[in-house]
Amino acid sequence: MLFNKLPEDIFLPLSGQNRQVYQSVLLELADLFFDEDLIDPFIPRDLVRSSIENAVVRLGVRRWEAEPGEDAGAEPPRSSAEYTNRIYRRLVQTGWLEEEQKVYRTYVLLSPSVSYLLRSLVSIARLEKRSYGGAVLNVLSSLESAISDPLGRGITLSEAAQTAADFSAHLTDMMLGLRELKMNLSASNNPQEIVRGFFDRFVEQILVSDYKTLKTRNNPFRFRRQILSMLRDLQFDPLKLQQLAEHYQMQLDMSYDVAEAQVHQHINRIIRIFDSVDQRLAAIDDFRYQLEKRVADTVRYMDKTTPGMAARLSRLIAAVGNLPEKVIPPLTTLDEVGFISPASVRAPVRRRVEAQPRIITQKEIDPSVLELRRLFKEWKERREVNVDRIETYLESQLAGRDQLRATDFRIGTVEDYICFSYVRHFNSLGKKAQRMRQRYRIQFEDNYVNVSGMVECRGFVIHRNS
Repeated sequence: MLFNKLPEDIFLPLSGQNRQVYQSVLLELADLFFDEDLIDPFIPRDLVRSSIENAVVRLGVRRWEAEPGEDAGAEPPRSSAEYTNRIYRRLVQTGWLEEEQKVYRTYVLLSPSVSYLLRSLVSIARLEKRSYGGAVLNVLSSLESAISDPLGRGITLSEAAQTAADFSAHLTDMMLGLRELKMNLSASNNPQEIVRGFFDRFVEQILVSDYKTLKTRNNPFRFRRQILSMLRDLQFDPLKLQQLAEHYQMQLDMSYDVAEAQVHQHINRIIRIFDSVDQRLAAIDDFRYQLEKRVADTVRYMDKTTPGMAARLSRLIAAVGNLPEKVIPPLTTLDEVGFISPASVRAPVRRRVEAQPRIITQKEIDPSVLELRRLFKEWKERREVNVDRIETYLESQLAGRDQLRATDFRIGTVEDYICFSYVRHFNSLGKKAQRMRQRYRIQFEDNYVNVSGMVECRGFVIHRNS
């Protein structure tokens, strides 16, 4: 799957003894091949060799290990030009660079798969902070474009889905990065390494640039409800869904059924990501709290330990144990006497501030609000249908008779209409209607009848079982 598109030996330079040299060279070549001002992807070989030599000089390479295919007894390179020749030949042999002859000049280029691989490796090496607000706004603007003009800009829905997927992957990477950093810091006993690792990796690499804004009024996720509302409205808009599918069909050259399925897939993906973002941020916040607590404890106790303190304590306790009991003066306080040294006197306990009593008053609710709640509760109870209510309605219609035709039913209220609708289908109401099926039997007819001038349905007769 992977090596059908990449050369088989492409990772050899990055797995040998000289991988640090090749890493610096590839980063230098990435700036050359991915330059925004580059129009022709064919770069002269002399310019590529010059870039390699600049990386060698800047790195200060003074050591070279023999690589597979080289003679172990061969002399190591002596100058930057010889280093450049070996590195260039190695990159051409392993498939990183390709040469092409045009008339009398040789040009160098990157194949599409190698170019994509190099861009991915550079993005990993130069891992930068991400912006929550930027990702959310990109999704919002793409959705607005797709919904406002589905026939002209509907393809931006796929861009919104891809941006949301990248953002979700970044949240996962952040959580895993925090977990790995926490494990590394917990395994270290050096306070300086703990503090240095916290600032170098967490603050500079893992933490997002606008993390603090998540706790402010300008929270970038204030647009999340708007995004979810737009998508849910779009799910129930068949005209725009059809237009989006037609635009996908035209732009991506696929059948209408595949395009329609892809539109629904992109919509559902964005909804899933933004529905679960709160839980994921809460998990990230838990990891962050544990990590910051570990570093805060380390900083708090860094200046309270002295090298050799355990040995000093051991010798002091042994010496005190050898003294006669009468020689040891009674110790009544630690505020004036230094137990080990004058700097180790116990800090005074901070005065505790007593909480002032506060009168708790019960807030009065507006009577109109209470009345509205009561009316709503009654309205809801009247329209809730259960098996007991259906059976009561059926008994009131039978009025002691053993059978009742559909045309004999009376429908006077909305509640009667709802109960009548369920009477015809009580055989499929499940276990709750088992008692009704034991007491009554329904027999359908082949004609359609009108009931009370409100419902037109298939005729039936309800029989009471003996």
